[in-house]
Amino acid sequence: MVHPRNHDVRLPRWYVVSSLPGMEERAEWHLRRQGFVPFLPRQKRTVRHARRILVRRAAFFPGYMFVALDIDLDRWRSVNGTIGVRSLIMRGQRPVPCPIGMVEQLIAITDTEGLLDFSSVLAAGSPVRILSGPFADLVGLFEKLDSANRARVLLKIMSGEVAVSMDVKDLVAA
Repeated sequence: MVHPRNHDVRLPRWYVVSSLPGMEERAEWHLRRQGFVPFLPRQKRTVRHARRILVRRAAFFPGYMFVALDIDLDRWRSVNGTIGVRSLIMRGQRPVPCPIGMVEQLIAITDTEGLLDFSSVLAAGSPVRILSGPFADLVGLFEKLDSANRARVLLKIMSGEVAVSMDVKDLVAA
C-alpha cells in the first residue's frame, strides 16, 4: 500500500536587503530582472534644491528594502552580487527573516502609486504608541497626518494636552 507523502507547501519569507546609499531603486530593478520579488516601501519627501521645493518619491527606509525568498529553493546568494545591493542582513551563514506579517502589512497600506498610505491605518482619535525620541513609550491620541507624513499626536502631560508633531514611522497603533 502506497502512502501519500505530506508535501509542505512553503511560502517565501521576506528578508531585509541592505542597499548602497541612494541605490534602492536600481537594486529593486536588478533584483526584479533576476526573477526575485523585491518590495521597496516609498514615501513622498519634500526636498529643497536650487531655491526650489520639490516633492519626490523616496525610500521609506533609506538604504533598505525587502525581498521574498525561499531559502531552500532560491539562489539567494546571488542577491548579494546584485547591482545596488550591499548584502542581505545575515545571522551567521543564513539571512534573517522579517517577522511574519510585517512586510505584508506594509504592502497592504501601499497605494496605487506605490507610496505608503498611513491614513488607512491611523484614524483621528485612535490611540498610538510613540516608538522613539523623547516621548518614547508614551501613548497619545492621533490627530492628523499632513502631506509630508508628519503626524500630529495629542499627549496628556502635566494636567493638559500637548500637541506634538513627529514622523509617522515613529508611531504604532496602541
